[in-house]
This record gives sequence, C-alpha cells and structure tokens, in this order.
Amino acid sequence: MAKLSAGILMFRRTAGEPEVLLVHPGGPFWRSKDLGAWSIPKGEHEESEEPRAAAMRELEEETGLRPVGDLIPLGQVRQSGGKLVTAWALEGDCDASACRSNSFSMEWPKGSGKMHEFQEVDRAEWFSLAVARDKILKGQVAFLERLTGKLLSQ
Repeated sequence: MAKLSAGILMFRRTAGEPEVLLVHPGGPFWRSKDLGAWSIPKGEHEESEEPRAAAMRELEEETGLRPVGDLIPLGQVRQSGGKLVTAWALEGDCDASACRSNSFSMEWPKGSGKMHEFQEVDRAEWFSLAVARDKILKGQVAFLERLTGKLLSQ
C-alpha cells in the first residue's frame, strides 16, 4: 500500500502573476538543497483519515496558518517514491517569514547516539508560478499546472 499524503497549495493574486506559498523541508538532509526541494505544506495520513482534514491539519502544523476559505480540489499525484499526494488550493495571504513549524527528533549525525530537534519546515516563501516550477519537487509540478488552469478558467 502506497503512503498517503495531503496538503494545501496556498496562492495569492498579485499585480503580475499569481504567487504560491511553498515550504522548504527542515533537517540536515535538506539544508543545502534548493531547486527541486520545496513542497506544498503537506503530510502523511492514514487511509481512515479524510484527506481534506489531513491537508488542513498539515497546513497548520507546517506553517502555523489556519486554513480559512474555500478549498479548490487539485486532485492527486504519485511522487517518484510512490507516495500518493492529494492537494487543494486555497486563496490567501500571509507573512511567509512569520510561518512556524512543528519539530521532530532524530539521531544526528546518524550512529552518534545524539538526538536533536529539527523544524519540520525550516522556511516558507512566496514564489511566482514560474519560479515555483523550478523550486518544487518534480512530483508536485502538476499541482502548479492544475492551479494555473483553474485560475485561467475564472
């Protein structure tokens, strides 16, 4: 059974192209990675949990933002590792530098026996759709394309 994940792609309309809020994963593995490393705020959920509820919970856990407004379905994608991600878009705005994430513990360096706390998300930023296509994980580019299609049809 594939791992299940759900998330919310927040967007805002600007004078130019719309912008999307992406998050950069925390922890030592991602510290120096940029292009192709960013993600929509998302997280895993059990099959018994409603994906929409999981997406709302994960946005709040990874950014500190409480989702308010109508969620726009963006469907599902299967990432290269096999994880099935369901996403929604949400129009909104925030100060990305004020976003705060929950944390996790892990042994670092591996085999050292020393446990350290890391932020699940070390930063959030607004990106134009063009820049976001380079920043986001390849498996999630489809969400940007679907959002673009929905915004153009309005």
